[in-house]
This record gives sequence, C-alpha cells and structure tokens, in this order.
Amino acid sequence: MHSPFAPAHQAGRCRPQQAQPKARLRTVAVLTAVATAASAMSACVTNVEPALPDGWQPIEVNAVPEIAALAPQLDGKLTIGTNPPYAPFELKDNNGAIVGMEMDLARAVAQVLDAELEIKEQDFSLILPAVAQGQIDMGASGLTDTAERRKNFDFVDTLYAGIQWAQRPGNDVDPDNPCGLTVAVQRTSVSETEDVRPKQQRCLDEGQEEMTVLSYDTGDNAALAVLMGRADALSADSPVSAWAVNRSDERLELVGELFDAAPYGFAVPKGSPLAPALAAAMQHLIDTGVYAQILAQWGIDEGLIDHALINESPAHVS
Repeated sequence: MHSPFAPAHQAGRCRPQQAQPKARLRTVAVLTAVATAASAMSACVTNVEPALPDGWQPIEVNAVPEIAALAPQLDGKLTIGTNPPYAPFELKDNNGAIVGMEMDLARAVAQVLDAELEIKEQDFSLILPAVAQGQIDMGASGLTDTAERRKNFDFVDTLYAGIQWAQRPGNDVDPDNPCGLTVAVQRTSVSETEDVRPKQQRCLDEGQEEMTVLSYDTGDNAALAVLMGRADALSADSPVSAWAVNRSDERLELVGELFDAAPYGFAVPKGSPLAPALAAAMQHLIDTGVYAQILAQWGIDEGLIDHALINESPAHVS
C-alpha cells in the first residue's frame, strides 16, 4: 500500500517506476539459466505479452442518467492518473496500452457516468499532487486508503488487500519467522517499510540469524528474484503476489496467511462532489454484478466489497 506521496509504488500498488535494472551476467551458463527462468515466468513478472489474462473480455456498461447527473463537472470525460507496472492493477500490453483491473473498473465507472475514460501515465509521486491541483479527476494507481491520506483526499474504495508472501515450491518459508532468509520486496512499498524491515530489525534485536532484504524498483523484479533463486521469498500486496503465482507456471506459490488488510481506492480531492458520484457508480456496478466480473477476470476473488465505501465508511447512495 503506497505511503502518502511516496516516490515509488508503495505496497498497495507496486510503485512508481524507474527503468528496471538489468542483471549483469558474466557467463553463458548464467545467461541460459536466466533466459529459462524468464521464459518460464511467461508474463508473470514482466510486462511482456500476454498482458491480458486468459479469457479476458471487454465489459461494456450502459450509462445511468440519474447517476451521471451527480457529476456534471466531468463534462463527458473522466481523467485518471496511474503508474504502471503494477499487475494486475495496471500494466502495459505489447502495444504500450495501459491495461489492468483498475483500468477496467475505472472505465466501467466512467461508462455509468456517461463519460469517456482518459488515462494519463504519471510518476507515482505526482499522482496525488495532480489530483489536489485539479490536473486529473482522480488517482487510480493501487492507492491505499489511509488515515494520513484522508487529511487531503477522499477515497472511493474498490477492494481490500493485504500483504502476502510467496516462495518457490519446496522452500520452507515462514513469514512469521524470517530470520536467516533473503526476502525480495518493491522498494519503499508497505511490504518493505511495514513488514520486512521491522522483521529484519527484530532478528537483530533478538540476536538471531540476519535477515537479508533485497529491494527492487518494481514488484516484477522482486518476484523474478525469487524465481531465479536470488531470494527465498517475496513480500508484496496480496493481488500482486497472487498475480505472480498465477503467471509462474507453478514455479511460485503463496505461503502463509494474508495479513495487514487495508482498503484500496480511487482518490479525489477532499470534499469533492465527485466522490459520491463515483460511489453511486460503484454501487451500481456492485448491484449488477459487473464489479465482481471485472475483478474475477483478473484473478481477484477475495477482498471484494459488497457496498460502496468512501474512506472505508458506507456511502449513502440511492
């Protein structure tokens, strides 16, 4: 879940992305091993085709005039800021188009509001400031709805997610007892700041074997580190870990229980009339089953909400 105005995707979204570091390989043997591993991952931890999951189909939603009337300020266009890659929330397909669960959900919300969705790719650190300054209508980039962020923004929540670890099959990883392990994370994510770094310090304080943390610019590379044996485990947001496992051809598996669950949401300026309009559109998608259908297409079947929420409180929508 991302920290407020963090320069990279915080857990809650794998985060802003700088150029991904490339492994420097010195031998043909290592090069072959890496190529084999990367091929096995297919599109698991990289934005290579296929970006869309098997069976994905575009979902079209009819406008609802009484809900669209709640957001006259949109004037036919809903502009969002996002920062791929953060599969399955947002990533790029082979043609460079931004796709993902959040993009599908935002598009469905826009259709209910009788608006066209316009997606703007931005540095993660600039998304919330752009929302605050009115440069975009809302942030849709794996944003965690936190008390700190609510001081300046309202969140129309979309689902609950937590931290989930993953490992290679056969490893004996216990997220509650990580001393002596090497764990890969996305840099500055909640998985790093709230999960593995405190555990690393605990190992030191208790005089146990040191825990090594490998921090990467993207969740993609963190998952690849586990697949290639550089790390024993991955700590990431639960949908991100599940996506990596599902795309790994059974070379990764989830381990331990999901913990520290929190809501993700679309961010709008504090007090904006757009929040109740978005919540009404979300409620319509929930009631019609479209919401669950969109998430299911991206392999998300846990943490779904059953009522529209603003700042984790039930929205009063008709």
